[in-house]
Amino acid sequence: MDKWMNSPWFIRIFSLLLALMIYVSVNIETQSNSTSRNTVGQTDVETVTDVPVVAYYDQENLVVSGIPQSVNVMLEGPKSIVTPTKLQRDFEVYVDLSKLPIGKHTVPLKYRNISEKLRVTIDPATITVTIDERVSKDFPVEVDFINKSQIADGYSPEQPIVKPNVVKVTGAKTLIEKVALVKARVDLKGVEETIERESKVTVYDKEGNVLPLDVEPSIVDITVPIKSPSKTVPLKIDRKGTLREGLSISKMEVIPSEVTIFGQKAKIDDIEFISGIEVDLSDITGNTTLQVDVPVPKGVKAVDPAKVTILIEIEQEKERTFDQVPIEIIGLNDAYKAEFIDPADRNITLTALGAQRVLNAIQLKDIEVYLNVSELGIGEHDVPIEVNGPQNVRWRLPQKEATIRITRNE
Repeated sequence: MDKWMNSPWFIRIFSLLLALMIYVSVNIETQSNSTSRNTVGQTDVETVTDVPVVAYYDQENLVVSGIPQSVNVMLEGPKSIVTPTKLQRDFEVYVDLSKLPIGKHTVPLKYRNISEKLRVTIDPATITVTIDERVSKDFPVEVDFINKSQIADGYSPEQPIVKPNVVKVTGAKTLIEKVALVKARVDLKGVEETIERESKVTVYDKEGNVLPLDVEPSIVDITVPIKSPSKTVPLKIDRKGTLREGLSISKMEVIPSEVTIFGQKAKIDDIEFISGIEVDLSDITGNTTLQVDVPVPKGVKAVDPAKVTILIEIEQEKERTFDQVPIEIIGLNDAYKAEFIDPADRNITLTALGAQRVLNAIQLKDIEVYLNVSELGIGEHDVPIEVNGPQNVRWRLPQKEATIRITRNE
């Protein structure tokens, strides 16, 4: 053993091995320390998007424009701090305008509640804002009809009713001074009856641009009366039954005598009168006032008025005689002629029965006595005598029929 220890070769080999061991040991420690340092000091970069911007100023008296709703924030630093900061998003990006005067300013965006160990970059870093006086002013609301030309045929809008008809507009003084119109819109396409709508209120300048102002209330209620096609028509009163013997109608008046019907133009154009109102004469013994409903014809939306008054005046029945009233022939073909046999002079005496004042007003020209021969041919015929005259009059004839002979013209 001592011999080896004293050998020069042994000493050389031992020295080489010892050197190798020291080298390996130093390298392993260096790598370990390097790995440890890299892990602890590793840096990271993350971008947090859509971070809201908080502005501090006198919101009661001032209006600020130019503040972005959100910005992007880049965080750079130790990953152990960057990652939780990004995930928690409990920091704030803000701009402090509390000490700035009215006017235009370029100001930096700031942040807080972010670790000082991080490098923070806000995009954009600065913003340009305009600070203005906050004012309020009342404006009337106008109604803008859209698709007015497409309203149902024959219909038209009347003056709209807006509730409330005045709104409060609030915002920057410079914008309030530009307000030209405050409008709400109503669509009339296909409309054919009164409509009620809720409509948003919009503020415009004189060029028609929408102004970014607050409106209170922002929604208004609008009622638009729609004028329907209309037509005035008379009423036809139907009578049934008879008055008691000895009584006569001196006057029957409908108030009003005409009504207005409303509906689609195509449906009301063909209506000339309204029938269906019936008066039962057998129930009347003296002067009578009736309130009756006006029937609504098919296709008509409304009738105005819906009720009418019928005034009936009753008097004792009187008589008046009319002599030598000529009998006319109607309905005779031009190829034929008619000859009276009975009465030979083609005249007749009539007795009118009715109220005295009605009888007194009758003139001979008001009485039409005639024979209708439209369906008769050549030969002798007994034809009913018909009388047409003033209303509320009965007629008494000395004979019910006239005898005539129809021959062909030579």
